[in-house]
Amino acid sequence: MTRFMLGRLGGALLVLLVLSLAVYALFYVAPGDPARLACGERCNPAQIAQVREQLGLNDSVVAQYLRFLRGLLAGRDYSGGAGLVLHCDAPCLGFSYQNDRQVTELLLERLPATLSLALGALVIWLVVGVGTGLLSALRRGGVTERVLTVLTLAATGTPVFILGLLLLMAVCAYLQWLPFPTYVPFGEDAEQWAWNLLLPWITLGVFESAKYARITRSSTLETLAEDHIRTFRAYGVGERALVTRHAVRGAVAPVIALSAVDFGTMIGGAVLTESLFGIPGLGKTLIDGVRVVDLPVVVGVVLAIGAAVVIAGAVADLLYAVADRRVTLS
Repeated sequence: MTRFMLGRLGGALLVLLVLSLAVYALFYVAPGDPARLACGERCNPAQIAQVREQLGLNDSVVAQYLRFLRGLLAGRDYSGGAGLVLHCDAPCLGFSYQNDRQVTELLLERLPATLSLALGALVIWLVVGVGTGLLSALRRGGVTERVLTVLTLAATGTPVFILGLLLLMAVCAYLQWLPFPTYVPFGEDAEQWAWNLLLPWITLGVFESAKYARITRSSTLETLAEDHIRTFRAYGVGERALVTRHAVRGAVAPVIALSAVDFGTMIGGAVLTESLFGIPGLGKTLIDGVRVVDLPVVVGVVLAIGAAVVIAGAVADLLYAVADRRVTLS
């Protein structure tokens, strides 16, 4: 297990290194003026020249990337002009001149909102998705399975943005069961935090639960077709007991692994949901950065999302190996 973990960790670090190189090349080496993009559209030529000097864009491309990489690993100093030196702690994702803040500081401020959204959606899609999949497997061939299959297909085919709009119109505008969501930090008011995130949680959770229902159902039916299940069935073990005691184990491993990957993707992938419900998370920060052409913020969010996905993939491999001992640790 230790060797397996070290191998996965080494692979994740290598992918992160390649990711940093690709992101830097895409945003800083590709045709265009990074200084103008970092400074903003309203900067005059003198300000753009100052930003270019502060970012070290007059050096060679190799020197620029090594400085960028060193900032991620050990932090770096920025020239603030007039002899002022701005220090950026590791992992340094740059300095947003339009917000006059370090990008890392800005993202850490927005991260709790994204984590709140992702964690709540994770609980919903696991409970609803796994429960629906097991029920479909237990009632296969019956009316219940057909109804659940139709509902699963409907949830899969409904875009997140449309589902969120329908919930807002039905729950907030028509039925008026809830006010329109306004994000409240957990530390300020836990009850209001939960109520204002309820609709975003349902929006993401229902959409993702359809995928987990299909995976759980197929994994459960595959396990029920194995030889040892036939043996249990021959000894008179009931179908419900076979599903709950034995088939669930075969379905747990892929669900756990996929949940880790989806959670990592959700860290930066809930752009539409955050924008629709006004949640100040990483996804909305990315949209705002693109809209005002704030290059350091865009680069920082892209790197953070990529790192979350890579780390989640490594964690998924480990969880899969722990959940299913039949996996060869190599």
